Amino acid sequence: MVSAADRAKRPAVASVWLEGRAARGRKAEQPSGLDRDRIVAVTVRLLDAEGLAKFSMRRLAAEMGVTAMSVYWYVDTKDDLLELGLDSVHGEIRLPDPAREGADWREQIRELAVAYRKLLVAHPWVSALIGTYLNIGPNALAFVRTVQRLIGETGLPLNRQAAGMAAVFQFVYGLGTVEGHVKRRCADAGMTLDAFYAEAMGATRSMPELSDMLEDAEKVIEARGGGTVEEMLDRDFEYALELVIAGIETMVSRA
Repeated sequence: MVSAADRAKRPAVASVWLEGRAARGRKAEQPSGLDRDRIVAVTVRLLDAEGLAKFSMRRLAAEMGVTAMSVYWYVDTKDDLLELGLDSVHGEIRLPDPAREGADWREQIRELAVAYRKLLVAHPWVSALIGTYLNIGPNALAFVRTVQRLIGETGLPLNRQAAGMAAVFQFVYGLGTVEGHVKRRCADAGMTLDAFYAEAMGATRSMPELSDMLEDAEKVIEARGGGTVEEMLDRDFEYALELVIAGIETMVSRA
């Protein structure tokens, strides 16, 4: 264990994965009935249910029926635990194999983009932690490596492949982050997405200065189809992803 003062001095580039604490085993004097995997699983469950702002080591310990000091036998800091949780949920992503015979990079990018969006929406706290930590756990690195290999298959020149990765997956990150936060807000308010949309549109209609914008927005909403907000979001995502893929194809052909 480390002291609270030591935890406060954690350098910006520190990581549980760099400092060798991620694989720390249980010592003889550590409390029985706990293990690292169980602690991480409960952490993820709490973050999903209550959000990042309400999460604390005390809250985690109470949920597990132990003392906070018991948890510190297995992780040195809350940051370490959040890093472990972040990598754990990346393991939910089913990774395509770019080396598979007959694989098409377009289909595999679609598959991976859909899975990444699903992760961000299911775990809204994830987007806040990406960039906060180095995110170099095994599951996260496997994801990044697959992205690199798929972008390499597109035909983009090497000096443009990082931009290709950003075009696809920063787009998914942004859309998935907003969608995840809206759904979290709806859940906290006990509302469905459709109810939230109806309430928001009703509030906007009461503002005359927004009438022109609202009229245009309603035309777009009607034209894009979909019986529910969920269906509209899916349609928007799928078409936006096709625009990005078409853009990559266009840039490859120009090169």
